[in-house]
Amino acid sequence: MIIDFHTHIFPDRIAPVTIQKLSEKAQIPAYTDGTLDDLKRSMEASQVGISVVLPVVTRPDQFSSVNRFARKITPEEFTEEGGLLSFGGIHPDTGNYKVEVDEIARMGLKGIKIHPDYQQVFIDDIRYLRILDRAAEKGLIVIAHAGVDIGLPEVVHCTPDRVERVLAQIDDGILVMAHMGGYDCWEDVEKYLTGSRLYFDTAFCLGHMAEEQFIRICRAHGTDRILFATDSPWDGQKEFITKLENLPLTQKEKEAIAGENAKRILKI
Repeated sequence: MIIDFHTHIFPDRIAPVTIQKLSEKAQIPAYTDGTLDDLKRSMEASQVGISVVLPVVTRPDQFSSVNRFARKITPEEFTEEGGLLSFGGIHPDTGNYKVEVDEIARMGLKGIKIHPDYQQVFIDDIRYLRILDRAAEKGLIVIAHAGVDIGLPEVVHCTPDRVERVLAQIDDGILVMAHMGGYDCWEDVEKYLTGSRLYFDTAFCLGHMAEEQFIRICRAHGTDRILFATDSPWDGQKEFITKLENLPLTQKEKEAIAGENAKRILKI
């Protein structure tokens, strides 16, 4: 089964304006219209079995609405039949991080998405460190946008050297750094992060970074810690699958990246 570990959708009423705004800001086209139905269409066309939806809480007061939507689109009993599986979201400026992390776990969501650039907090800030600690206690995966966000390029809040400092302070939990450890910071990913206990996802990387560097990072880090991801709607699922299939990796490595690694950490 192919699992896309990094996708985005929005409620139907805000999807059109959100997609237009983000597309203009980043100067990239969208491959879907940002709705649940169009992501399902993309999944069927590309034979993706499961898409992990990653919401972003940009203000503390969005916590309830974002996570209600996440719960609504995530089945109570998730099976290999496939579908959508949403993580929850939290803002580092919340005054009740323990309560909110616990609520995400109580809702039955499998993880939390954080976005240091949109949330304007550095990844090694105590506000994130305490969320990571609590998430580990509750058995929640945490995935963070890492490296440059091409829509917000001015300040990079999650750089590989800062992530290395996080690892020195956080002993437990599953932590995923999106965009192969840090978009457009891949030399520093190789310097600071390869071989660590982190997972990397491939979102918006295949075709956007040198193939030889992608392979080098996979091999140095271990293909058992690489998660197939597209960043849909900002890259196409079908196109990404073709790119993965054409890489000079073994069939076993491709299968691990495409879905086996995700199945293991999602426990499905």
